[in-house]
Amino acid sequence: MSDRSPPLFAALAPAVFVLLWSTGYIGSRMGAPYAEPLTFLLIRFSIVTVLMAGLALAFRAPWPNRRGALHAVIAGILIHGLYLGGVFWAIDGGMPAGVAALIVGLQPVLTAIAAGPLLGEQVGLRHWIGLGVGLVGLGLVLGPKLDITDSGISLATIGPAVFATAAITLGTIYQKRFATATSLLAGGVYQYLGAGVVVGLGALMVEDFEIVWSGEFVFAMAWLVLVLSIGGVTLLMMLIRAGAVSRVASLFYLVPALTALIAWLLFGETLTLVQLLGMAITGLAIALVARSGK
Repeated sequence: MSDRSPPLFAALAPAVFVLLWSTGYIGSRMGAPYAEPLTFLLIRFSIVTVLMAGLALAFRAPWPNRRGALHAVIAGILIHGLYLGGVFWAIDGGMPAGVAALIVGLQPVLTAIAAGPLLGEQVGLRHWIGLGVGLVGLGLVLGPKLDITDSGISLATIGPAVFATAAITLGTIYQKRFATATSLLAGGVYQYLGAGVVVGLGALMVEDFEIVWSGEFVFAMAWLVLVLSIGGVTLLMMLIRAGAVSRVASLFYLVPALTALIAWLLFGETLTLVQLLGMAITGLAIALVARSGK
């Protein structure tokens, strides 16, 4: 796979990524009733590792040296294992998919704060204004759901979601700093190996590996493996490689709004006027960040 992308692909890639990434929360919710969260992820990561190894061999992707493999493993533990582990754990505990997306939507703020000292990226005033406006929009999108009587909103679910946000923030920065020279396919094999080991150890400690096989479970697994783990994550790695980390992270502002919309279409979750206003404000934030200079 070449790092050079045609202009049309470069223009469409961010929108495609946001759409794919948003469906991940829906897939998590769909699969949650049929398997424990870490067990679900262990199966998912195992399948993805085998598929990506086959693709790497088929495309003759160059395999990284020992140092490159180690960097890929660490990035995979953060981006896949700890991030998805936290999200799945929160949703399995009853947290609405949209609320989980809102919390992870804080990632752009954390990334912008960390990317400066760690990567030397320059974040301009307009960028910071965009981040602030986006944060307001995120709060409006899902604020109506944060009623104290809502089930699933507790420290037991908020904690893992916040942990997941920190993990993907560090993972994104680590990927940009140490792993951009590694082949996407071969590096992906090591990433999912590392993630699989982490969630596997977690499952051994706290789960019973119980699975209820159903059509919904198989569909959720297939979607998350093929569309998210291979398609969406590979696209994320390409976006990180091509642009500034803080700008790539700003794409996550669109995820909660789109997740809420998909949840409304599939599960009947309602959208209020306040939430629709938040979606519009979130779009404004993306425009501000996209136009900001380095």
